[in-house]
Amino acid sequence: MARPRPRIRAVPRGPVLLFLLVPLIYSVSRLHPWAPAEKGVCLPPPTALKRPDRLVLGPAAGQGHPDRLQCQGLRALNKIDLSSEENYSGEHISFVTVFTTYNSVSAGDGKIPSDSVTVGNHSYSKIERSMAILNTFISFIRVSMPRSNVIILTDPGSKISVNQGSATLLPIEGNYSRGNLMLQRIKTYIAFLEQKLVEFDIMEGLNHFVLTDSDIAVVDDLGHIFKKYPHCHLALTFRNNKGQPLNSGFVAVRGTRDGITKAVEFLKQVLEAYSLRYIKASHMLGDQLALAWVVKSHRPSAFGKFSKHEAFTGEVNGASVLFLPCAVYNWTPPEGAGQFHGIPLDVKLILLKAVVCSSTNTKVADHEMSSQELRIRISVKWMSIFKHVTRIC
Repeated sequence: MARPRPRIRAVPRGPVLLFLLVPLIYSVSRLHPWAPAEKGVCLPPPTALKRPDRLVLGPAAGQGHPDRLQCQGLRALNKIDLSSEENYSGEHISFVTVFTTYNSVSAGDGKIPSDSVTVGNHSYSKIERSMAILNTFISFIRVSMPRSNVIILTDPGSKISVNQGSATLLPIEGNYSRGNLMLQRIKTYIAFLEQKLVEFDIMEGLNHFVLTDSDIAVVDDLGHIFKKYPHCHLALTFRNNKGQPLNSGFVAVRGTRDGITKAVEFLKQVLEAYSLRYIKASHMLGDQLALAWVVKSHRPSAFGKFSKHEAFTGEVNGASVLFLPCAVYNWTPPEGAGQFHGIPLDVKLILLKAVVCSSTNTKVADHEMSSQELRIRISVKWMSIFKHVTRIC
């Protein structure tokens, strides 16, 4: 006779479901900590953390970084081996920049113009700001390379004046409107170099040219470029950036007839690429895209070396081109609180794209100040300048 199976008592479903759902409910509550506990009660969502709008003081720039300029006050704690212009006394270098100004937009009724910039307790128009940056550019060159001169290529209709004796204005016809400025800059450089070819036979000595932006600070002598690489016709600066691998704000041209000729031919290729391929690009981007396209068309292998941050040479359509790392020859300071840790010791040129001095009376450089003192002042003051940052692009 079969024995009856014992009946299994059913486990209540309620406690089991509750046991399984508690972790899920807790997880959801963690994702929505501000959800109202009671129906009909509306609580505001949590506010985002407010970022500080003032300078956050920290260690002095460079401290703890042996590869950076370390400062205490205006005194350097580590020595810098600076090059000397005396080694290149037989060769002259001219810095050439394209510069123009645009009228400020009047606000009327004696009010501050709508396009003015407030830095600290002072307000500046765009013209005043632009002129301050230009004068700073000239001042740095006077300290770091006192034997060099500055040539300012400008619109003949531009009403600017430069009070510094080492700088001269050279008007060149063209369309210098805002949207056309980068395209016109290439045309102006070509016209300038072609003029130098015409004058070549009557020029005394060898005169090299550095075509550059005006919002830079030259903090060391650049004469070694032409001395160390005597066979290069021109030099460009590169960075490990796929979108903008070459910086058009620095083009060094050897002052020989062959060097100037090769540079003119190279810039004409860039101008053609700009006009045909990148004319609709942003007015601050088209020339850099065109420059990269020309180099890539003739020497694509160069782009594989940009991640190494080391200088190298290569031929681009018959011109011997020296490629220099932006980390040394066009260094851009990091932006944002706590990101600046002093100037690298090997930097020769700094891009001041986001810095405006806090007073028009502030002197960035004096004749008596040495190049090392200049670096120190930049490094020490950089943190305080950051709270008055103004983008000029």
